[in-house]
Amino acid sequence: MDTTADAGSGARAGRREWLGLAVLALPTLLLSLDLSVLYLALPHLSADLGATGTEQLWITDIYGFLIAGFLVTMGTLGDRVGRKRLLMIGGVAFAFASVLAAFSVNPEMLIASRALMGIAGATLMPSTLALISNMFTDPKQQGTAIGVWMACFMGGMALGPVFGGALLDAFWWGSVFLLAVPVMLALVVFGPALLPEYRDENAGKLDLASVALSLATILPVIYGLKELAKLEVGVVSIGAIVVGLLVGVVFVKRQRSLENPLLDLRLFNNKTFTAAIAITTAGGIMSGSYLLINLYLQTVEGLSPLQAALWLLPSAATTVVSVMVAPMIARKIRPGFAIAGGLVAVAAGYVLITFVDGPGGLAIVVAGLVLSAAGAGPMGSLGTGLVFSSVPMEKMGSASSLSETGGEFGIAMGVATMGVIGTAVYRGEMTDAAIPAGVPAEAAEAARESIAGAAAAAQSIAGSAGEGLLAVARTAFSNSLSVTVTVSASMALLLAIVAATVLRHAPATGAGDGEAPEGAEAPEETKEEAAVPAG
Repeated sequence: MDTTADAGSGARAGRREWLGLAVLALPTLLLSLDLSVLYLALPHLSADLGATGTEQLWITDIYGFLIAGFLVTMGTLGDRVGRKRLLMIGGVAFAFASVLAAFSVNPEMLIASRALMGIAGATLMPSTLALISNMFTDPKQQGTAIGVWMACFMGGMALGPVFGGALLDAFWWGSVFLLAVPVMLALVVFGPALLPEYRDENAGKLDLASVALSLATILPVIYGLKELAKLEVGVVSIGAIVVGLLVGVVFVKRQRSLENPLLDLRLFNNKTFTAAIAITTAGGIMSGSYLLINLYLQTVEGLSPLQAALWLLPSAATTVVSVMVAPMIARKIRPGFAIAGGLVAVAAGYVLITFVDGPGGLAIVVAGLVLSAAGAGPMGSLGTGLVFSSVPMEKMGSASSLSETGGEFGIAMGVATMGVIGTAVYRGEMTDAAIPAGVPAEAAEAARESIAGAAAAAQSIAGSAGEGLLAVARTAFSNSLSVTVTVSASMALLLAIVAATVLRHAPATGAGDGEAPEGAEAPEETKEEAAVPAG
């Protein structure tokens, strides 16, 4: 099997590599789009298939759930069997599963199809990112390529509801799944000619026991965090997290004892790699505030899901621009400082949103989101670039899967954490003294549970009492939003300090082959620290 002979030489990419990047960008956009495209289609398919509430949750969650669970396994598998080969297999499997999902005749078939899509998606995500490292070895070009990849990934998340709304206006709910067919067809047709093959010839056999332990670690933790995000705090959610962490200890011990581990823990000996992964994970936690921001737009401002998605487009567009511009900034400024500066802007955007105190704050929210989006780009694209630059070529699949798994964990933990904080503040505000007179006890209890419950209860109460209840609930929810974005702003400032200190030695990409830019101190990391043995 062919490998990239000049990997790491810094040779500049040509037209073939840039065309190959376009081929890789399409499935990346599709995979992230599929994470959010069901938000609007769910009511339609649920009515058509007769899905229960529990089945609806599984339809939406199982896709991202299994992507997160299989990322580490598939990233390492790509290093062993070949990244292009795994990408082609995953593309065919994803298209097949998407067709099954589009023509599902009952909820069980749709859930199974979405599960297959998640497993196939886990083969695609680390392979696309790792192949970029093979195709673009020049630091400047690699930064631009990573920016394109990250822009597609983050843009797809924002565009999912918009695409879903447009398709549902013209077609039936299955059309949102059939988007995958032409995209994966292009990947399978053009990929073999445009994409290089790369694998670790010394990787050894895949340890199936480690695969099982990996899944038994990641899946229970992700499940527990998702349950906590729904405020299902109980034996099942907490127990799942505890079980996952305990199995994780066994997994780590096994990896340390194997000559060819599934996950080479020596990657974490490099402080640049470790810091970049940590910032990615913590950034996901920080972004958990977007849950409450979306709820604010729909429950306080009264926007429909599609209207809310359209108002989020300015921040999505800003994110794409920021991600693309970040590599250019890193040619003049050290990545650690660029990331730190961006995180300060993220914090400023969150602080701006704290000024919202009820309905009428739409402009403030959109402005705060745009400011935060402008600062988020360096963390995404430059953080990923630092992960690449700090590991050997044969470990790129494992490194990219770790980066993406960290992001998945961070997002799940962020939604759970910010959801719990926001709900606690909201319920603390909805005291008996705050509930207007004349509100029935049952309606008051529903209003204390959530802002959605308050909106439903207010509609059932005639006169000023209902209007008063909704006004109090909206104010309480706005206050809970202010608290959560304050927590996110504090996290952003803390991460800025980490980036500016721990990552300060990473050179600007415009400095040449590892040379520091003029007037800057040389990196302290030695070649021995940066190079991790292939294991």
